[in-house]
Amino acid sequence: MKLKEIDRTAMQAWSPAQQHPIYLATGTSAQQLDATFSTSASLEIFELDLSDPSLDMKTCATFSSSHRYHKLIWGPHSMTSAERVSGVLIAGGENGSVILYDPAKIIDGDTEVIIAQKDKHTGPVRALDVNMFQTNLVASGANESEIYIWDLNNFATPMTPGVKTQPLEDISCIAWNRQVQHILASASPSGRATVWDLRKNEPIIKVSDHNNRMHCSGLAWHPDVATQMVLASEDDRLPVIQMWDLRFASSPLRVLENHTRGILAIAWSMADPELLLSCGKDAKILCSNPNTGEVLYELPTNTQWCFDIQWCPRNPAVLSAASFDGRISIYSIMGGSSDGLRQKQVDQLSSSFGNLDPFGTGQPLPPLQLPQQTAPQSVVLPLKKPPKWIRRPIGASFSFGGKLVTFENAKAQQQPGMEQQLQHHVYVSQVVTEKEFLARSNQLQEAVQSEGFVSYCQKKIDMALADFEKNVWAFLKVNFEEDSRVKYLELLGYRKDDLKKKRLKDHKQETEDLGSAKTTFNISVSGDVDGLISQALLTGNFESAVDLCLHDNRMADAIILAIAGGQELLSRTQEKYFAKMQSKITRLITAVVTKNWKEIVQSCDLQNWREALAAVLTYARPDEFAGLCDLLGSRLENEGDSVLQTQACLCFICAGNVDKLVACWTKVQDGNSPLSLQDLIEKVVILRKAVQLTQAVDPNAVGALLADKMSQYANLLAAQGSLAAALTFLPANTNQPNIVQLRDRLCRAQGELPVGQDGPKGPYEREPMPKGRAGPVAGRMQAPQAPGQQYYQQGDNPPPPGFIMPGAVNPNMPPQQAASSNYSMYSQAGTRPTYPQRPQNGWNDPPTLNRAAKKKKVPDNFLPPVPITSPIMNPLADPQSQMQQPPAPAPPTGAPSFQPPHLPAGQLVLQGGYPPASQPLGPSILPPSVSKPSTEGAPGAPIGNAIQHVQALPTEKITKKPIPEEHLILKTTFEALIQRCLLSASDPQTKRKLDDANKRLEFLYDKLREQTLSPTIISGLHNIVKSIETRNYQEGLNIHTHIVSTSNFSETSAFMPVLKVVLTQANKLGV
Repeated sequence: MKLKEIDRTAMQAWSPAQQHPIYLATGTSAQQLDATFSTSASLEIFELDLSDPSLDMKTCATFSSSHRYHKLIWGPHSMTSAERVSGVLIAGGENGSVILYDPAKIIDGDTEVIIAQKDKHTGPVRALDVNMFQTNLVASGANESEIYIWDLNNFATPMTPGVKTQPLEDISCIAWNRQVQHILASASPSGRATVWDLRKNEPIIKVSDHNNRMHCSGLAWHPDVATQMVLASEDDRLPVIQMWDLRFASSPLRVLENHTRGILAIAWSMADPELLLSCGKDAKILCSNPNTGEVLYELPTNTQWCFDIQWCPRNPAVLSAASFDGRISIYSIMGGSSDGLRQKQVDQLSSSFGNLDPFGTGQPLPPLQLPQQTAPQSVVLPLKKPPKWIRRPIGASFSFGGKLVTFENAKAQQQPGMEQQLQHHVYVSQVVTEKEFLARSNQLQEAVQSEGFVSYCQKKIDMALADFEKNVWAFLKVNFEEDSRVKYLELLGYRKDDLKKKRLKDHKQETEDLGSAKTTFNISVSGDVDGLISQALLTGNFESAVDLCLHDNRMADAIILAIAGGQELLSRTQEKYFAKMQSKITRLITAVVTKNWKEIVQSCDLQNWREALAAVLTYARPDEFAGLCDLLGSRLENEGDSVLQTQACLCFICAGNVDKLVACWTKVQDGNSPLSLQDLIEKVVILRKAVQLTQAVDPNAVGALLADKMSQYANLLAAQGSLAAALTFLPANTNQPNIVQLRDRLCRAQGELPVGQDGPKGPYEREPMPKGRAGPVAGRMQAPQAPGQQYYQQGDNPPPPGFIMPGAVNPNMPPQQAASSNYSMYSQAGTRPTYPQRPQNGWNDPPTLNRAAKKKKVPDNFLPPVPITSPIMNPLADPQSQMQQPPAPAPPTGAPSFQPPHLPAGQLVLQGGYPPASQPLGPSILPPSVSKPSTEGAPGAPIGNAIQHVQALPTEKITKKPIPEEHLILKTTFEALIQRCLLSASDPQTKRKLDDANKRLEFLYDKLREQTLSPTIISGLHNIVKSIETRNYQEGLNIHTHIVSTSNFSETSAFMPVLKVVLTQANKLGV
């Protein structure tokens, strides 16, 4: 696109790259005349102002010269940053003169602008170039093979590069090498180019075309490759640009034939070696890639020839072209719109009439109006490929999960005759900035998975530096120990044993005194107080005796007598005693006797919070314990004293109130750093586990503040690359948009489809998903699917109500084992579990019947035929941990039913597909951990016989056949390999995979017992065992691939995928 233009028939020279603003110097061109035949000459300097939308360039200075110029260059010699304009203008004149001008003086309007002038050459000086390494060296060429090297510091005596070449001819082009400072090239119109070595002071190579039709009009060195250069031909019979490599100088390396007539000038971009400008007699200005010959851009020009083109050194997208129609045009190769040029042409046409009145109307002509445009604006497209200066050489971007994606364009080694290829390297790396944070998070996850809470708390106590931190972890540890209330009292500094020891000595002395004081006594019935009391006692009037004692301030006697008088009298006496007595401990005694601990917690001095908490721990009932601890903690939290505010956390730990602990900890602790958030999450997770062990609470219930903290924690884990861990810590039953979005990103980052958003939000069960296959959707029942698509890994949070996970509960398991399971069924005791309805119109749904289904009597020994295995109906849960129930009634008539062939009749497998809700199932089975809500109020409350387990109905005992002895090695080898992998694996997710694989291999063992596998598969499995014994797991994987590809999919789909997982992990761990 054209940016500017100057109406001059002149040679041109851009200011050096160091110069700002950008200037363009023009000198009147020799051997060209305009229509007036004027012989005057001038040297002008224009400023390039791209902020000005007009096409006119601002004239900065004009110097009338006596010379016309064949060549003009602007060298950076003696440039200084202090001066606005610097450098030196070097001009080649008509009579062999080389003239040096000072551009600063020209702009200042000085008359003495010539620095030096030498008429050393014979004939016009058509070639000039400045050495880019030593800017004081200038090469010039003229007639009769004359080449001089000028030193601008000593301009009087030029040097020659060597003996003149023979035969003598004109020097049309000259150029310094762009990589080696002592190499110079010259070319003549005859087509011969000579390369000079100034160190040897002689020509070292001559390049010429064999057809002798090459008339050199341009010469340029490759900006990056020292041995390559291009020559342009002016001959219309050979309008080519030849690219030569001096290492293979017998013939051109490449020939560009994009022009149809002779080429007048070329210019190679210093900013991008893949941009070569050329202009020719076909009135075209082309920008080509010299490595491929492709034309990348054709400038929109007029029909006039251009005799000189140059790149702007400072702005690589700008170039200038001087044409024979007396105009210098400034273009941009980055495209744009040509409407500004069209408007200028219209304005020139309109102004050419002046203000004449040709029609005698007495009014000047109005400006010429453009016709209304209906077509879109004419847009000039930019280069076909982005130039080097706008291509990013390197780049980096952070992505979700702490991934850092970086790229670099590594330059390949240049090969002669080959296009220079850029090797694009993209690196994806995991950035971990919080190593201590990750290590502590991993320790917390391991403690949760192994349920080693006591040892974890003890470790935190040993590592804690502050006393308060030690107290917090000590209180948390007590939650997992027996007699928690006694241990809480010990932490508060109250030990019953110490008090007994203190009282032991006093008790011995008292008994000795009592033993020696046994004597006779007199019963007084006189009229004094003692006599009245004796009379009341002798008559059995305890109430009067108590009143007399109280009147005489004999409180101890009154209390003793009231005890003998009955509970009602004792209560009245206690009230009178408390009303009359006022001591330091009266209110404490009142609370102990009346059991009114709320009054103590509300009214005690907060400096005695330890004593108040100790009293609550000792006397409070289980149903009021948590509320009293919360009340005391709230008082401490609302106190202005920061020390007391921190102690409130201990009260909330005793109460098991996770949400208040989070709020209090957030208020008193600095929560800005990842480690401070880790401190909070550690305490919250441990306390939640303690509460789940002692209270009947929903393990997924999370308050708003805790959900916010957990999502922050999950974000931090995700940013460090721990995506699986982040997903486990993310709250499951919240609809907060930021948490839902984070859960979605975490699932997708692990290659899983997120769970549907309608219905209650349940936790994510991670499933290995084959690429391109949709995953199960929460809230909908899935038909049985192929192995590897639907199974749930243990160790995650339990599912929402209404879901039953395979392998969750086995009635044959001991209570301790069942209670430790992380999964549970959510249903009311004494009722049948309800299941979500099937989605309508599912491809594998049974028809829904409105009438009551008739029940068919099925023999006990009935075994249905093997179903069609498309899709495969093999359940993927462990057969030994399947939920077993008594035989259920037959499904409704017309409803297809199936039973896995490897399970005995009567065993119902709740996996994948579920019966309709109207079909009755067996009684519900609840594990002890979620059977009946406990009445306990806090981790420290006494544990009574409050949990009544719902006993599972007895089921049939299933006995399995033994594995044939010749195949027993398969089971022992696979199980031993899994155990070795479990010992070596440190990643919890890997351990879960291996545990699940160990269970799913039961399908293989069942087929071995039933002897239903083909000999080919059994032979292949034995070969895999041999490879395992030799530790050659890669060979085992190859055998595995062969078995899968040559056998029936339905026969191997239940166990071959997990066998591959085991082999892959063993190969990875190197066990």
